[in-house]
Amino acid sequence: MNYKLIFSIARSLLMARWKQTLIAAIGVTFSITMFIALLGFMTGLNGLLDGLVLNRTPHIRLFNEIKPSSMQPVMLDSAYQDSYHFIHSIKSVTSRQDIYNSGAILDAIKKDKRVDGVSPKIIAPVFYNDGAVDITGAVNGIDAVEESRLYHFQDYVVNGNINDLTIIPNSIIIGKPLAEKLLITIGDNVQIVTIKGDRFSLKVVGFYQSGLQDYDKTQGFASLATTQKLLGKPNNYFTDLQVKLFELDAHLLWQKNMLLNSAHRPKIFKQLMHSLKRVVLSGL
Repeated sequence: MNYKLIFSIARSLLMARWKQTLIAAIGVTFSITMFIALLGFMTGLNGLLDGLVLNRTPHIRLFNEIKPSSMQPVMLDSAYQDSYHFIHSIKSVTSRQDIYNSGAILDAIKKDKRVDGVSPKIIAPVFYNDGAVDITGAVNGIDAVEESRLYHFQDYVVNGNINDLTIIPNSIIIGKPLAEKLLITIGDNVQIVTIKGDRFSLKVVGFYQSGLQDYDKTQGFASLATTQKLLGKPNNYFTDLQVKLFELDAHLLWQKNMLLNSAHRPKIFKQLMHSLKRVVLSGL
């Protein structure tokens, strides 16, 4: 092939109408640039959503679900077995919010080779006192070290150190929008009022910012011991157990093994089966 001749013909055709050639080249360049920019934007958005949702979400969550009893007294009466039951204003059964025998369950879960880690958690509804105004919110009792290792909690603490929750007694990390509303800086004290009316003063050691402002302006994070003290509960009081697995797809097999094969499990799992009437296993 005569490459010199082919190049000469191509050059002549391109330069015959060089203005149209220039416009076409600019159009193609602009299209490719916009494609790369949109692709980068979508990649960054997916990373942000993964950080906000997936990285902060446990694969399996154990907690007590409060719900009305499906079996009402009238259903147990033989005289009304074949009748239709119309029952109104059904109340939830009286049940404990904490997980029964949580210490033994924690030990059993940690021994499972498929489990990367388990983090106990306590959710305590509170009011943040601002003079005569009480702001509704919640204090999350967490194990700061495990939360950072499993769910990247440290990445969302924009000021302060998470280790201060363990070192400094009666300390708390609050959402940055909440701190701006209360005009609080690091080192100040925030007044916490529990739903029972008890008042506590906690020292602010950091600010938390997830990017969701409505969420951040109601949340606070304290150590497990501090949250148990707020609620007046013992040191084995946990409302949630958050489990993270090495493989996400393994949670279905893990739940199946927890619910089945009870004859081949140690005694702790038999106790867990007894309490599963009020405990829900939910995996994402």
